[in-house]
Amino acid sequence: MFVSFEGIEGCGKTTQVELLTTFLSQRGIPHLITREPGGTRLGKLIRKMLLDPAHSEMEPLTELFLYAADRAQHIAQVIRPALETRQWLICDRFADATTAYQGYGRGQDLAFIQQLNQWATQGLWPHLSLLLDCPVEVGLDRARRRIEDSALEGREDRFEQQALAFHQKVRTGYLELAAQNPARFRILDATMELERLHEEIATILEPYLNQKN
Repeated sequence: MFVSFEGIEGCGKTTQVELLTTFLSQRGIPHLITREPGGTRLGKLIRKMLLDPAHSEMEPLTELFLYAADRAQHIAQVIRPALETRQWLICDRFADATTAYQGYGRGQDLAFIQQLNQWATQGLWPHLSLLLDCPVEVGLDRARRRIEDSALEGREDRFEQQALAFHQKVRTGYLELAAQNPARFRILDATMELERLHEEIATILEPYLNQKN
């Protein structure tokens, strides 16, 4: 079972992935948690380049190809091997993020991104994509408070520094993707209390728990 978590900055994906890890462990379900970018050794280097505010001059097309490179490596080294061993694969963002951020957010050609995603993923897509949706202002406020509370981060990454309009476009992109792929997507209200949101996610996943894929 391949499940992706999607959403704008500060939507709470990473927290919900952590809660889901505990849930699956308690059920005795073999699983692997990963993320994009950065799910492989090479991917960690790509992630650092993509998020570092020092690289503000990065061209949108360069950004797009770096994400595709990260994804191709991720598929080959992590995702496909995990699924072949019948583990659950939980991914913090996947190819839909490229469509939302680089397509809708950056204005890159959506048809080209679709083709690039197909090449990078080799046609392998999540069985289920959970979109944690919240107003942009709420998400960015959460992201900034997280930075203020962290002794390690200390600064916004290259995407968190983008203008409000950019994040609005990204959110619009995600919602349009969900509307275009209703069989795969579930939209959840990311403004609700953390534990309640986790319970909703667990309820969505319950029918899949005894499946073999």
